[in-house]
Amino acid sequence: MKQVRRAEDRGYFDHGWLKTSHTFSFGHYFDPAWNGFHTLRVINEDVVAPGQGFGMHGHKDMEIVTIVLQGELEHKDSLGNGEVLRPGELQRMTAGSGIRHSEFNPSSSQPTHLYQIWLFPEAKDLTPGYEQKPFPHEEQLNQWRLVASRDGRDGSLTIQQQANLWLTDLSAGQSLRKDLSSSHKGWLQILKGQFLIDGHEVQAGDALYWSAEDRLDVVTKADGQMLLFELE
Repeated sequence: MKQVRRAEDRGYFDHGWLKTSHTFSFGHYFDPAWNGFHTLRVINEDVVAPGQGFGMHGHKDMEIVTIVLQGELEHKDSLGNGEVLRPGELQRMTAGSGIRHSEFNPSSSQPTHLYQIWLFPEAKDLTPGYEQKPFPHEEQLNQWRLVASRDGRDGSLTIQQQANLWLTDLSAGQSLRKDLSSSHKGWLQILKGQFLIDGHEVQAGDALYWSAEDRLDVVTKADGQMLLFELE
Protein backbone atom coordinates (compact mmCIF):
# COMPACT_ATOMS: atom_id res chain seq x y z
CA MET A 1 0.00 0.00 0.00
CA LYS A 2 1.32 3.42 -0.95
CA GLN A 3 1.38 6.05 1.78
CA VAL A 4 1.80 9.83 1.63
CA ARG A 5 4.27 12.07 3.41
CA ARG A 6 2.81 15.58 3.13
CA ALA A 7 5.01 18.62 2.56
CA GLU A 8 3.48 20.49 5.48
CA ASP A 9 4.31 17.66 7.89
CA ARG A 10 8.06 18.02 7.33
CA GLY A 11 10.32 19.90 9.72
CA TYR A 12 10.56 23.52 8.54
CA PHE A 13 12.97 26.30 9.53
CA ASP A 14 13.39 29.87 8.28
CA HIS A 15 16.92 31.06 9.03
CA GLY A 16 16.58 34.22 6.96
CA TRP A 17 19.29 33.34 4.45
CA LEU A 18 17.99 29.74 4.27
CA LYS A 19 14.48 28.33 4.17
CA THR A 20 14.64 24.56 4.63
CA SER A 21 12.24 21.62 4.90
CA HIS A 22 13.43 18.29 6.31
CA THR A 23 11.61 15.10 5.30
CA PHE A 24 13.59 13.14 7.89
CA SER A 25 15.14 14.05 11.25
CA PHE A 26 17.98 16.52 10.63
CA GLY A 27 19.67 19.24 12.64
CA HIS A 28 17.18 20.78 15.06
CA TYR A 29 14.32 18.68 13.67
CA PHE A 30 13.85 15.31 15.32
CA ASP A 31 10.93 12.94 14.86
CA PRO A 32 11.57 9.32 15.91
CA ALA A 33 9.00 8.18 13.34
CA TRP A 34 10.98 9.86 10.54
CA ASN A 35 14.67 9.04 10.89
CA GLY A 36 14.94 7.86 7.29
CA PHE A 37 13.49 5.31 4.92
CA HIS A 38 15.48 2.14 4.27
CA THR A 39 18.84 3.43 2.89
CA LEU A 40 17.51 6.99 2.47
CA ARG A 41 18.71 9.16 5.34
CA VAL A 42 18.10 12.80 4.31
CA ILE A 43 15.82 14.63 1.88
CA ASN A 44 16.17 18.36 2.42
CA GLU A 45 14.46 21.00 0.29
CA ASP A 46 16.40 24.28 0.56
CA VAL A 47 15.95 27.81 -0.73
CA VAL A 48 19.21 29.75 -0.38
CA ALA A 49 19.17 33.55 -0.51
CA PRO A 50 21.34 35.42 -3.06
CA GLY A 51 25.01 35.57 -2.08
CA GLN A 52 24.52 33.13 0.79
CA GLY A 53 25.38 29.48 1.36
CA PHE A 54 27.00 26.77 3.41
CA GLY A 55 30.65 27.37 4.34
CA MET A 56 33.27 24.64 4.22
CA HIS A 57 32.09 21.66 6.30
CA GLY A 58 32.72 17.95 6.47
CA HIS A 59 30.84 14.73 5.71
CA LYS A 60 31.68 11.07 6.17
CA ASP A 61 30.14 7.77 5.01
CA MET A 62 27.26 9.19 2.95
CA GLU A 63 26.26 9.25 -0.71
CA ILE A 64 25.04 12.81 -1.36
CA VAL A 65 22.95 13.67 -4.42
CA THR A 66 22.01 17.28 -5.21
CA ILE A 67 19.55 18.63 -7.78
CA VAL A 68 18.92 22.34 -8.41
CA LEU A 69 15.39 23.32 -9.44
CA GLN A 70 16.01 27.06 -9.79
CA GLY A 71 19.11 29.25 -9.79
CA GLU A 72 22.69 28.05 -9.38
CA LEU A 73 24.79 26.39 -6.68
CA GLU A 74 28.56 26.85 -6.59
CA HIS A 75 30.40 23.81 -5.20
CA LYS A 76 34.00 23.56 -3.95
CA ASP A 77 35.53 20.60 -2.13
CA SER A 78 38.68 19.24 -0.54
CA LEU A 79 39.34 17.06 -3.60
CA GLY A 80 39.96 20.18 -5.67
CA ASN A 81 36.63 20.20 -7.50
CA GLY A 82 34.98 23.51 -8.29
CA GLU A 83 31.73 23.43 -10.25
CA VAL A 84 28.46 25.34 -10.63
CA LEU A 85 25.36 23.15 -10.52
CA ARG A 86 22.38 24.32 -12.58
CA PRO A 87 18.88 23.02 -13.41
CA GLY A 88 19.17 20.03 -15.74
CA GLU A 89 22.24 18.68 -13.94
CA LEU A 90 22.74 16.34 -10.98
CA GLN A 91 25.68 16.04 -8.64
CA ARG A 92 26.91 13.01 -6.67
CA MET A 93 29.41 13.18 -3.87
CA THR A 94 30.78 10.10 -2.11
CA ALA A 95 31.81 11.36 1.33
CA GLY A 96 33.44 8.02 2.16
CA SER A 97 36.39 8.28 4.56
CA GLY A 98 35.92 12.05 4.72
CA ILE A 99 35.36 15.07 2.47
CA ARG A 100 34.88 18.79 3.03
CA HIS A 101 32.89 21.07 0.76
CA SER A 102 31.11 24.41 0.50
CA GLU A 103 27.93 25.36 -1.37
CA PHE A 104 26.99 28.93 -2.24
CA ASN A 105 24.42 30.78 -4.29
CA PRO A 106 26.62 32.88 -6.61
CA SER A 107 23.78 35.15 -7.74
CA SER A 108 23.38 38.67 -6.35
CA SER A 109 19.64 38.73 -7.05
CA GLN A 110 18.11 35.24 -7.53
CA PRO A 111 17.48 32.56 -4.85
CA THR A 112 18.66 28.99 -5.36
CA HIS A 113 16.05 26.24 -4.90
CA LEU A 114 17.47 22.76 -4.48
CA TYR A 115 17.00 19.30 -3.06
CA GLN A 116 19.84 17.52 -1.31
CA ILE A 117 19.56 13.77 -0.67
CA TRP A 118 21.73 11.54 1.49
CA LEU A 119 21.84 7.76 1.20
CA PHE A 120 23.79 5.37 3.38
CA PRO A 121 26.64 3.81 1.36
CA GLU A 122 27.08 0.05 1.00
CA ALA A 123 30.36 0.20 2.97
CA LYS A 124 32.23 2.58 5.26
CA ASP A 125 35.49 4.43 4.59
CA LEU A 126 35.12 4.40 0.80
CA THR A 127 37.39 6.58 -1.31
CA PRO A 128 35.79 10.04 -1.54
CA GLY A 129 34.58 11.02 -4.99
CA TYR A 130 32.65 13.61 -6.98
CA GLU A 131 30.60 13.48 -10.16
CA GLN A 132 28.35 15.95 -11.99
CA LYS A 133 26.38 15.30 -15.18
CA PRO A 134 23.78 17.03 -17.35
CA PHE A 135 20.46 15.29 -18.01
CA PRO A 136 18.75 17.10 -20.89
CA HIS A 137 15.07 17.89 -20.52
CA GLU A 138 14.11 15.93 -23.64
CA GLU A 139 15.61 12.72 -22.21
CA GLN A 140 13.14 12.73 -19.32
CA LEU A 141 10.16 14.52 -20.87
CA ASN A 142 7.08 12.35 -20.22
CA GLN A 143 9.30 9.34 -19.55
CA TRP A 144 11.51 7.96 -16.79
CA ARG A 145 15.22 8.74 -17.06
CA LEU A 146 17.70 6.79 -14.93
CA VAL A 147 19.92 9.44 -13.30
CA ALA A 148 21.81 7.42 -10.64
CA SER A 149 22.56 3.72 -10.14
CA ARG A 150 25.11 1.39 -8.57
CA ASP A 151 26.71 0.55 -11.92
CA GLY A 152 26.33 3.94 -13.61
CA ARG A 153 24.46 2.38 -16.52
CA ASP A 154 22.84 4.37 -19.32
CA GLY A 155 24.97 7.37 -18.48
CA SER A 156 23.64 7.73 -14.95
CA LEU A 157 25.63 8.89 -11.93
CA THR A 158 27.37 6.09 -10.03
CA ILE A 159 26.33 5.79 -6.37
CA GLN A 160 27.86 3.40 -3.88
CA GLN A 161 24.56 1.77 -2.92
CA GLN A 162 22.15 -0.69 -4.52
CA ALA A 163 19.61 1.91 -5.57
CA ASN A 164 18.14 3.35 -8.77
CA LEU A 165 17.11 7.01 -9.04
CA TRP A 166 14.72 7.97 -11.83
CA LEU A 167 13.72 11.50 -12.88
CA THR A 168 10.80 12.60 -15.03
CA ASP A 169 9.42 15.91 -16.30
CA LEU A 170 5.72 15.56 -17.05
CA SER A 171 3.42 17.83 -19.06
CA ALA A 172 -0.10 18.55 -17.85
CA GLY A 173 -2.59 15.91 -18.97
CA GLN A 174 0.04 13.23 -19.52
CA SER A 175 -0.17 9.73 -18.05
CA LEU A 176 2.85 7.62 -17.19
CA ARG A 177 3.31 4.12 -15.80
CA LYS A 178 6.36 2.64 -14.09
CA ASP A 179 6.66 -1.10 -13.54
CA LEU A 180 8.17 -1.80 -10.13
CA SER A 181 9.95 -4.74 -8.55
CA SER A 182 7.98 -6.06 -5.57
CA SER A 183 11.32 -6.79 -3.86
CA HIS A 184 12.23 -3.07 -3.82
CA LYS A 185 11.13 -0.36 -1.43
CA GLY A 186 10.13 2.87 -3.14
CA TRP A 187 10.07 6.60 -2.43
CA LEU A 188 8.63 9.11 -4.90
CA GLN A 189 9.45 12.75 -4.19
CA ILE A 190 7.35 15.41 -5.92
CA LEU A 191 9.70 18.22 -6.91
CA LYS A 192 7.26 20.39 -8.90
CA GLY A 193 3.64 20.30 -10.07
CA GLN A 194 0.48 18.37 -9.17
CA PHE A 195 -0.30 14.72 -9.81
CA LEU A 196 -2.85 11.99 -9.25
CA ILE A 197 -0.91 8.83 -8.41
CA ASP A 198 -2.78 5.60 -7.71
CA GLY A 199 -5.68 7.53 -6.20
CA HIS A 200 -3.52 9.96 -4.17
CA GLU A 201 -3.52 13.66 -5.04
CA VAL A 202 -0.03 15.02 -4.43
CA GLN A 203 1.85 18.22 -5.18
CA ALA A 204 5.28 19.81 -4.82
CA GLY A 205 6.97 18.79 -1.57
CA ASP A 206 4.76 15.74 -1.00
CA ALA A 207 6.07 12.19 -1.28
CA LEU A 208 4.68 8.69 -1.75
CA TYR A 209 6.39 5.63 -0.28
CA TRP A 210 5.84 1.88 -0.26
CA SER A 211 7.46 -1.44 0.63
CA ALA A 212 6.14 -3.82 -2.04
CA GLU A 213 4.29 -2.63 -5.15
CA ASP A 214 4.32 -3.80 -8.75
CA ARG A 215 3.55 -0.55 -10.59
CA LEU A 216 3.08 3.19 -10.40
CA ASP A 217 0.35 4.96 -12.38
CA VAL A 218 0.67 8.74 -12.74
CA VAL A 219 -1.72 11.34 -14.17
CA THR A 220 -0.32 14.87 -14.42
CA LYS A 221 -2.64 17.68 -13.35
CA ALA A 222 -0.09 20.47 -13.81
CA ASP A 223 3.39 20.46 -15.36
CA GLY A 224 5.76 18.91 -12.89
CA GLN A 225 8.83 16.91 -11.99
CA MET A 226 9.34 13.81 -9.81
CA LEU A 227 12.29 11.85 -8.46
CA LEU A 228 11.80 8.13 -7.84
CA PHE A 229 14.02 6.01 -5.56
CA GLU A 230 14.05 2.25 -5.97
CA LEU A 231 15.84 0.83 -2.92
CA GLU A 232 16.97 -2.78 -2.53
